[in-house]
Amino acid sequence: MSVVQTIRSAAVTAIKSLYSQEVSLSDIAINVTKPEFEGEYTIVVFPFTKFSRQKPEETGNNLGNYLLTHFPELISGFNVVKGFLNLSISNAYWTGFLQTQFNNPHSGRKPANGKKVMVEYSSPNTNKPLHLGHLRNNFLGYSIAEILKANGYEVIKANLVNDRGIHICKSMLAWQLFAHGDTPASTGIKGDHLVGDYYVKFETQLKEQAEPIIARVLENDLRDFEGTEREKVEKLAALLHKPEIQQDKEKSGKITDEIKELARNKTEIMQQAKIMLQQWEAGNPEVRTLWATMNGWVYEGFETTYKRLGIDFDKMYYESQTYLLGKDLVEDGLRKGVLFRKEDNSVWIDLTADGLDQKLLLRGDGTSVYMTQDLGTARLKYDDYHMDQSIYVVADEQNYHFKVLQLILQKLEEPAAAGIYHLSYGMVELPHGRMKSREGTVVDADDMIDEMVNTAAQHTKESGKLRDFSEDELQRLYEMIGLGAMKFFLLRVDPKKKMIFNPEESIDFHGFTGPFIQYAHARIKSILRESGVTDTSHLDTYRHNDSLLPMEKALIVLNEQFGEVLQDAEKEMSPSIIANYAFHLAQQFNSFYAEKVNGVYTYSIVNAESEEKRNLRLQLITLTANTIAQCMKLLGIDVPERM
Repeated sequence: MSVVQTIRSAAVTAIKSLYSQEVSLSDIAINVTKPEFEGEYTIVVFPFTKFSRQKPEETGNNLGNYLLTHFPELISGFNVVKGFLNLSISNAYWTGFLQTQFNNPHSGRKPANGKKVMVEYSSPNTNKPLHLGHLRNNFLGYSIAEILKANGYEVIKANLVNDRGIHICKSMLAWQLFAHGDTPASTGIKGDHLVGDYYVKFETQLKEQAEPIIARVLENDLRDFEGTEREKVEKLAALLHKPEIQQDKEKSGKITDEIKELARNKTEIMQQAKIMLQQWEAGNPEVRTLWATMNGWVYEGFETTYKRLGIDFDKMYYESQTYLLGKDLVEDGLRKGVLFRKEDNSVWIDLTADGLDQKLLLRGDGTSVYMTQDLGTARLKYDDYHMDQSIYVVADEQNYHFKVLQLILQKLEEPAAAGIYHLSYGMVELPHGRMKSREGTVVDADDMIDEMVNTAAQHTKESGKLRDFSEDELQRLYEMIGLGAMKFFLLRVDPKKKMIFNPEESIDFHGFTGPFIQYAHARIKSILRESGVTDTSHLDTYRHNDSLLPMEKALIVLNEQFGEVLQDAEKEMSPSIIANYAFHLAQQFNSFYAEKVNGVYTYSIVNAESEEKRNLRLQLITLTANTIAQCMKLLGIDVPERM
């Protein structure tokens, strides 16, 4: 039980005894005491005045006196500021915590709670390699899964691979047209990169073929269009020529984009891609064989990248196996009257009463749409695992989609509906702006990893502390620092916020970075080696609780808070809470280790005032190293023994 939980339990007892009132643990609001006041934790007293029938100050004093009298092993003093009861926790409590937990590598973690959660993340397309945007997704998904595990949940890490559709056919067609039989083996190019190159090649050809069509439209030459498409293009072109539209860059830009998309769909190469998709759906053996071959190249490439990133999955789902799912749900919805059919035979759901709109679930020709697939996949995942919660790690561009998905599942009375949770996150940009897959300006994950490792090597070499490292050890260290820097930088920001990833800033050894924390861990391990203590488990118990010094106490207090931080990270679904705490802990250790008075280190281990003090400090830095390692593991980051 954490100190906060212990205080809550004591406060519940005190209120029942003082005022004959039953309150729950959740009714006791506790905060960390503000630095300007004495104490470690503060109870908010105001809610209790309604049954104490006293002023907040009197209520606080009565409550404080009761806790001091009846829980002396926990409370050593208190003060009241208006309606806030500031509590000083006894040194005996802190040293007791230290000596029971300092050698526990799992301190703060929660026991199994019997609940099951699926975290779906990554979800790559098999027409290109993983890129920078995927990295934030992968790191978030992996970290949330680890945070949930540490809070006692059974977790299934899932990946739904988008391995079918027009985007896949684009790469396949371009390979047929331009590759001349090239393979990863014959070119030496990683499979996902090779396939991605042909996706860009397709888009290049598409743009070239669309340009003359767009030019003709802008000259009111609509020979490329017929029927309703011609009418639509004619209206768009007329709008575009209006002076008021021409003066509005945003509106004219949107209209131009619509014209470009219509023109792209009329090109020969796009028509070929659509035919290929139809052939795939019809089971054409030649197309299916090429699809399986090229997807195989991509999967090998993905696996290499995932392994290097330390990312793993328990269950793989494939869109090619799930895209037809959901039709049974549609039929159920029609029978229940939840869905309705229009004159063209298409099936819809009306969500206008819920403040949304009508949503298409089945086209007139009977083919499903993306939402239909997601409905079916949600049922499939629930049938597979019967989990309490299903977390989708998907960018905030899909906020509306997941709101609609859950609402439809609720109306269809599907058991999966209750557990749907969209972990929405902001997009990642580089300092020079956004990336675009079609134009080949996306930064591939592999290239970013290489850049980070090379930058780590450069910074580490500049530190001049690489003696006695073998070449293999150095390469592992550079990889650990480079990947740690990238993961930490992408996870230190609240997921809901958009962010700019600056590789150079992320690897600063003196900033709010992964390497700063990794170095603190390595420094502790170095101190332990220099002290000659390789096994701290047999260190004597510290008995002189009254002489616990300020920085010793502060570091113990911060370590003890890890359990609460872990719960907060799970509640908020935010690894940034862990990242910020780990950084603060590393800072606190550095302050503890470096503090001097008259040129003498205050908290020296080698020259400690006594053997007991030496042992206490060895226990304290061991606990700190363990807590740092736990935090970084939750972020998917390894910590070095030396650097």
